Order: sequence, then structure tokens, then C-alpha cells
Amino acid sequence: MGVLKDRIASDLREAMKARDQLRADTLRSAISGFSYKRGETGREPSDAEELDVLRRLAKQRADAAEEYERAGRSERAETERAERELLLRYLPKQKSPEEVRTVVDTAIAALPPEGRSQGAIMKSVMAELRGLADGKLVAETVQQALRGDKSK
Repeated sequence: MGVLKDRIASDLREAMKARDQLRADTLRSAISGFSYKRGETGREPSDAEELDVLRRLAKQRADAAEEYERAGRSERAETERAERELLLRYLPKQKSPEEVRTVVDTAIAALPPEGRSQGAIMKSVMAELRGLADGKLVAETVQQALRGDKSK
């Protein structure tokens, strides 16, 4: 069992003892995600795979919150946001937009002018920021940098 999975299992027991339903349900979904990954691969997930599972679950919560908000179900959207925040506690701290811009600018400077396509820059930047920044933020930052926009 991975360190992350052990920590989540321990926190789940604490949440159940405290009768914290939101936390318990959220952590159960993480454990379930790990089990699903184990069934998919036929082995225990690696630490990196466990982080990927948590990232995917957090992204699902963010997407669901947006959908509930659009549907006028703000109470359910708040629940999804709270679950996402709980999951984010187990992930490495995300880079700020300014830090992402610095990495993007460095990657652009390292590429020859004829090789500065969005795909080439994204490949270089995502290799460095994998798991540390949202891909959507990185893509938007790369597009702005290619346009010469210094707003972020």
C-alpha cells in the first residue's frame, strides 16, 4: 500500500469516528479510485499513479461544480467544491500563474525561433510542471506568451 493511500485510509477512519460525512465520502471515493486503478493495472498503483487518481478526482469535482452552478444548483456545487478542496490537501502545492508564466518564458527562450510552436512549448513545459499546474492554465499561458501578451 502506498504512503498516500495509507494516509488517506487513516484519515478516513478519523472522519468516520468524527462522523464527518463529507470527508468520509470524499476519502472513500479516493480509496475506490485506487482500487479501480489496481483492477485496471493488475498491481498496486505506484505513488505517481495514486497522485494521478487524486488529480483526476479533483478535476471531476471542479467540472461537476461548474455544471451544478450552471444548472442553478448552488448547494450541490458548494459540496463539490468542498470535496475538491479536501482532495487537493493530498496533492503537491500547485504553481501560481506567475510561476507558470516564468516556466513558459524560460521554455520559449530555450527553443529556436522556428521551433516555437504551441505543441513544442507545451511538451517542454508540461514535462516540468506535470502535476504542479493545471494543463488549462498552462495552455492559456503559452497562448498568451506566443501572442506577446504580458498580462499574466
